[in-house]
Amino acid sequence: MQPAFLDLPFFEDRHRRMATDLDGFAAEQLHDLAGLDCHAEDTLDATCREIVSRLGAAGFLQVCCQLDEGDRFDVRRLCLSRETLARHDGLFDFAFAMQGLGTGPISLFGTSRQRQEFLPPVIAGRQLAAFALSEPDAGSDVGAMTTTAVSDGDGFRLNGTKTWISNGGIAGQYVVFAREPGTTGAQGISAFIVRADAPGLSIAERIRVIAPHPLATISLENCVVPRSALIGEPGQGFAIAMKTLDVFRTTVGAAALGLGRRALNETLGRIHERQVFGRPLKAFQITQGKIGEMALGLDAAALLVYRAAWKKDTRTSEPITREAAMAKLAATETAQKVIDEAVQLFGGMGVVCNMPVEVLYREIRALRIYEGTSEIQKLVIAKDVMNQYAKPQPPG
Repeated sequence: MQPAFLDLPFFEDRHRRMATDLDGFAAEQLHDLAGLDCHAEDTLDATCREIVSRLGAAGFLQVCCQLDEGDRFDVRRLCLSRETLARHDGLFDFAFAMQGLGTGPISLFGTSRQRQEFLPPVIAGRQLAAFALSEPDAGSDVGAMTTTAVSDGDGFRLNGTKTWISNGGIAGQYVVFAREPGTTGAQGISAFIVRADAPGLSIAERIRVIAPHPLATISLENCVVPRSALIGEPGQGFAIAMKTLDVFRTTVGAAALGLGRRALNETLGRIHERQVFGRPLKAFQITQGKIGEMALGLDAAALLVYRAAWKKDTRTSEPITREAAMAKLAATETAQKVIDEAVQLFGGMGVVCNMPVEVLYREIRALRIYEGTSEIQKLVIAKDVMNQYAKPQPPG
């Protein structure tokens, strides 16, 4: 992490210390797990488990969960953690982020008993968590979900299919969203904690993607969970999902920053060593122009990301929907452009499998889709801007 960047007034000394400590830890204690070869399909699950185990043992997963009622997420710490880990390796970031997203509803809305039962194993890195919201026909449109939850004696019976579930197949616990039959849209949706070994829950398919991450489709067939598995109140699930994503959406932008900064650093090394027509690649004005645009884009996106994180942490009564949408949109789209330019400046070496910029090229693509596509973020921003315009303006 660049010292000048950490000196920004968004951060306190505790944020700077954590980012520095995590950077050193990743370089020294996780380096042997980095690289595409470690992420091959046959070793992917074990690698994820080991990353989580090491992060938990070192205490870096505490920021992902809130054990005590009334505690708030430190979104700046979450963002700095994701940016730092992503800069080292995309899978490091993925493993860290899912521990937070997979337990976010419990931290925010769970009872004291639920928090004490389900969060400590995640914080310690002994158990992986998952967030099961998306369905084959319900991604951005959460209200289109069809998975049902029917009250059944002392519990609930769940039926349906969830897909694109990160940590699917290796998680020990899932937060599953399902609706009361007969309800539509945001109404009637509830959230449940479902253990991986619950009867009726099965892995229907493991999903292979261009940047290997553990993803799966899960099937719920008459999956019975106790009433104590309900998070919050019945019908509160849509609000629980949205408030959880409000915390973690900004962190997606931070992860994109980490990937983009790694691409810029790799490119700087390349243009200093590469000779073209008897001159170093860095000597060409067109190269310098690209580097200038890459650095400008990343710094501008960083300001949006950490503005949103700072506001979430310090202006707790104010919504950050617009700021979070801007942060995610700007950072993910910018990082995609930066990494594309990195590949271009590497030339043919940029598309060789396992080259750092080739890995980054595949890692960044999903960030423009998950937790709200770029298109959805534009609509969110536009809606807020237009609503503000429609409000009565103060005189003068």
